[in-house]
Amino acid sequence: MPAQPLTPAEIALLCEQLPGWSLQEGKLHRELRFADFSEAFGFMTRVALAAEQLNHHPEWSNVWNRVSLHLTTHDCGGLSNLDLALARRINALAGQPSA
Repeated sequence: MPAQPLTPAEIALLCEQLPGWSLQEGKLHRELRFADFSEAFGFMTRVALAAEQLNHHPEWSNVWNRVSLHLTTHDCGGLSNLDLALARRINALAGQPSA
């Protein structure tokens, strides 16, 4: 799927469409907490497989039970349809379907 930049109107609706996500410095941001490191790392592994399918990879970090994610499309210089698609998959993996 090729990256297509989102319009300002589409970006304005993202947080309504994506429960748990916010816009920070032009990127989609989400932080998730898990019971322990093993659960957090397992989640990251599932996200990695989804990201590979889309060929679109998050900026992320993990500290013990916390996973922080930032999504942006560097090739587009901002948010794209790929960020929306990956955020939806991440929500599904976290057990929180998107609107």
